[in-house]
Amino acid sequence: MKTVDLHVHSIVSDGSYKPAELASLAKERGLSAFALTDHDVIAGTAEAAAAAKAVGIGFINGMELTTEYQGRKLHIVCLGFDPAHPSFRTVYQRVRAIKEGRIPEIIAFIQRKGVDISMEKVRDFVYDGPVDRYAIMRYLVSLHMYDRAQPLWDHYLDPAAAELGLNFSITAEEALPLIHEAGGVTSLAHFHKEIGLQGLSRREQETTILQLHNLGLDGMERYYPTYTEEDASFADYMTKKYDLLPTGGTDFHGANRPGTELGTGINHNIAVPASFLDTVREHCEKN
Repeated sequence: MKTVDLHVHSIVSDGSYKPAELASLAKERGLSAFALTDHDVIAGTAEAAAAAKAVGIGFINGMELTTEYQGRKLHIVCLGFDPAHPSFRTVYQRVRAIKEGRIPEIIAFIQRKGVDISMEKVRDFVYDGPVDRYAIMRYLVSLHMYDRAQPLWDHYLDPAAAELGLNFSITAEEALPLIHEAGGVTSLAHFHKEIGLQGLSRREQETTILQLHNLGLDGMERYYPTYTEEDASFADYMTKKYDLLPTGGTDFHGANRPGTELGTGINHNIAVPASFLDTVREHCEKN
């Protein structure tokens, strides 16, 4: 069976591989295609697309968009949109303003925590564009404080954002229709996590996903490496009962999330059918 990975991160956000390196790795792993879905940024798309073409595998542009809905943070995997479309630019300008805002104050907060950090040091970790929170994260990763990236968010970046009043995002109500207008499709990422619908009953999760669907959400991740059997069964139930678009991926971050491999997840526990990408493309053509 041909397989794809529709949830992948590069060094442009919080992964450890460059976009072009991901294309080579995807080819090496036998994938027929992949999507680059960096957090709230598309600066690696052109590089990844060119590299995918060069090695002879399929590619679809994407972005994992941070949104708010009913007091929760949700990650929405957006795929196949036109990055030049005015509606996408509206979303993108909003999210970039958040990610690039008040960087000196975030750095000062982390300094007060006893970390050797400065704007000058962080500038060396800008991949493409202005200094943002991900450049700070990459610098912190270089200090080898932890064996993965998540504690850096938990202990430094997220608390800084909360103290400075920066822990807000574009709303799902605003973003979902705009991604559609730009020709893209939207899928709820890792519904079982805290950045998701963790803590709700299955009935409440079902109700919330249907509410999002009515706002323009196309689907949800059918496959994800840390789903339990019950999570996977629920995702299968939702996509089939309500004709939601199924997507899936490993949420690959390279060395920043050890143990999760591109295309296969954790100990080869997922395989996303290439037909999922075909269906995504069909939906994009209809938008």
